[in-house]
Amino acid sequence: MSITDNLPESSLMAIARQPILDTKRAVFGYELFDRSVGSSAYTAASDAALLFNLLSNADSEMRNTSKSIFINCTHQTLTGGHLELIEPDRVVLEIPPMPDDQGDAEDIETFTQTLIEVHKRGFRLAFDESVTAPAYASWLPLASFIKLDANKTSVDRFKKVAALLSGKPKVQLVAEKIETQEQFDTFSQSGATLFQGYWFAHPVLIKGQTLRPTQAAVIQLINLVRKQASTAEIEEVFKHDPTLSFNLLRFINSAGFGLSCEITSFRHAVMLLGLKKLFRWAALLMTTSGTGASSAAVGSAAVVRGRLMELLAAELLPTEECDNAFVVGIFSLLDAMLGIPLAEALEAISLPQSVTDALLHNTGVLAPFLQLTLACENADDTQFAQTATSLHLTGDQVNWAHLQALAWSENMAN
Repeated sequence: MSITDNLPESSLMAIARQPILDTKRAVFGYELFDRSVGSSAYTAASDAALLFNLLSNADSEMRNTSKSIFINCTHQTLTGGHLELIEPDRVVLEIPPMPDDQGDAEDIETFTQTLIEVHKRGFRLAFDESVTAPAYASWLPLASFIKLDANKTSVDRFKKVAALLSGKPKVQLVAEKIETQEQFDTFSQSGATLFQGYWFAHPVLIKGQTLRPTQAAVIQLINLVRKQASTAEIEEVFKHDPTLSFNLLRFINSAGFGLSCEITSFRHAVMLLGLKKLFRWAALLMTTSGTGASSAAVGSAAVVRGRLMELLAAELLPTEECDNAFVVGIFSLLDAMLGIPLAEALEAISLPQSVTDALLHNTGVLAPFLQLTLACENADDTQFAQTATSLHLTGDQVNWAHLQALAWSENMAN
């Protein structure tokens, strides 16, 4: 049986994004929606996972733009602590009114403090028309956006809301569900500065796979973080589990983290997150890992490949390229893990050029090390001899490195 026969279980993520435009029809931002199968079933864990997945799995256009990202939140999102993982600069949180059974003045005031703390962290908040009601007077000063449904709000009512906000220049009025030129013209003249609806663009569906690490690996990571292990110790966990490392690099370079430069090193990612955020990230992974664990065979093979390439490169290449050699090895089976082409899988993360050259084009300084590693794995004597000779490595050197890589992988599994 091939190591790729038993693929990991991964869930289909379906994310829709719809642009929000200004009066000149230039894109101001995007609203993200979850369109995954079964996404209507709500639990506190799924609420956190939704926010996590929306930001981590947003397409490359979302990650590479400075546009604002609007995300619908529940009250549980705001109180669960998961927002600590997200950099607030680009994110707008759309806040619903209190449920009917919790809409009295006392409940509203109690939740106000949560909103104040989120606002102080730098998140911009968006509300619907209900925030203009007297009961929500304590929420209104926190608003950056107020969204009104163009199909349910009369022009007169829209103008009244605009007049109410005339003394609040930092609050923008959004007319959503615009479906005609006439609606756009009418609400533009009535005070709206931002617009959203089918007349501009239907939501674009972005589908992708989420790769779930084993619970054992996540638990080990959580335990190391809780005992405040060194960066080197934590980095070792990522080096032994390709699903963890894939998720880490994808998250650290996600739309929600808002970095100005892309991170390609596990150590840099761990140091940048810090122990507190790393713990929350791992805890959230735990809520989504479930029983859909990655194939042990595929994961183990990827770890062996990575370690073997690292050991072989250590004989000939600088330290930085040795690290890159490890990345090539463990990510060389991402297509098997995700069930999608490797090129598509690699779009989700940022990698050094030497890594992508080796993985996608079989070129560059690391390509021969991957070829030699595959020859070891497949017992291809001809390829083994040719590649080892071209790298000026003896058969004994390669075989010894292979044994070390196998032992290293086994030690991690026990």
